[in-house]
Amino acid sequence: MPDKKIALGSDHGGFRLKEEIKNYLESKGFEAIDFGTESESSVDYPDFAFKVVKAIINGDVEKGIIMCGTGIGISITANRFPGIRAALCWDSFTAKMSRLHNNSNLLAMGGRIIGVELAKDIVDTWLSTEFEGGRHERRINKIDELAKIFWEEYLRGDK
Repeated sequence: MPDKKIALGSDHGGFRLKEEIKNYLESKGFEAIDFGTESESSVDYPDFAFKVVKAIINGDVEKGIIMCGTGIGISITANRFPGIRAALCWDSFTAKMSRLHNNSNLLAMGGRIIGVELAKDIVDTWLSTEFEGGRHERRINKIDELAKIFWEEYLRGDK
């Protein structure tokens, strides 16, 4: 059985969609751990991406869903951290492929571009699709390996 805890986070642009998705997840038996924001007052999306990312990296949850106005800024932020595979999805196909081939552990959506019913369909697809593994596993591992090489070289001062 998949983990029933899902971390949620958004800025002001994704706040309304986050609230809808939180209620939807809870109605389906998930524990939605809401890292904010708590209103439509202007805030900075990196702060909320970071909170959700930390919950995944620390092992508090396996997956999370993040939202900002377009989903772009918050997904860029999340993908800066090791082990995070945030996928910006705008339909069920992208959600399915992000899990099937990329083993995404963080779903990003745009609160100003995705309607509530479409977002629910994206969430359902994303949560119900299992990672295919195989050749895709090799590629996922390569991402982490290349990042590790980069940071080791960077910290040594290599160019």
